[in-house]
Formats: sequence, structure tokens, C-alpha cells
Amino acid sequence: MKQHVDLTDKELRAAIRGGNIQFAGNVKLKIYGLLSCSSGKRMKRANRVFFETAEEALAKGYHPCGNCMRSSYQNWKQDMEKG
Repeated sequence: MKQHVDLTDKELRAAIRGGNIQFAGNVKLKIYGLLSCSSGKRMKRANRVFFETAEEALAKGYHPCGNCMRSSYQNWKQDMEKG
């Protein structure tokens, strides 16, 4: 997990191009989603973190975005309801 405030724009672009960043998350809401998500693009830089994989985000306690990752979100929600 990488904090957005700790990365320069150049470092961020290089990490995305290199495949080291594939998902973005919101620290306060514990949600992660695709880099192209319209909801995620409105997020404040101070609240944004980046993940290499969805598994990394889940391991850190984040859940999928209901906007850009609907099927993953629905699966996560069903798992949470089961207990």
C-alpha cells in the first residue's frame, strides 16, 4: 500500500505504467476500486492510497467499490452477510 501524498506525479505515473499500481483506495472509507473510477477520481489526495492487487486491498481491510467493481462488491457484501 502506497500513500498518494508520498508519491510525486512522476513516480505515480511510472508505477501505474509498470503495473505496480492497479487499484486506488480511500483511507477513511476503506473502499478500493479501479483507477478509472469516477468516484475515486473525486477523492482527496490525502485520503488516497494505492494497491498493486485486489488481494492486497482486501488483506488491509478494504472492500470493493460498488460503482466500478459491482460484481466484486456484491460478492463481498454477500460474504459479509453470511458472517
